[in-house]
Amino acid sequence: MISAELTVIPIGTPDTSLSKYVAAAIAALDETHVNYQLHGMGTLLEADNPDDLFEAIKIAHEAVFKAGSQRVVTSVKIDDRRDRQRTMEDKVQSVEKKLE
Repeated sequence: MISAELTVIPIGTPDTSLSKYVAAAIAALDETHVNYQLHGMGTLLEADNPDDLFEAIKIAHEAVFKAGSQRVVTSVKIDDRRDRQRTMEDKVQSVEKKLE
């Protein structure tokens, strides 16, 4: 399982609100083979293989251009663990268990 944190930022938009562009990126992710979880500062992605993950990132990036942005900055942080399958939920539960 490979996971990533994705942040796609349109630059030079006419308004300070970015939700229109975030919605376009999320709608594009609905067409991919990745699981995702939107949060206040980005989106967590989860895929079975790197190719699906990178394709989803590209699709989300391009969707922001299609939504009208002329410049887009995309940041990606990747966690590719190959010794065992861990989901986003598993990772959070592991930390929460240690806090008990």
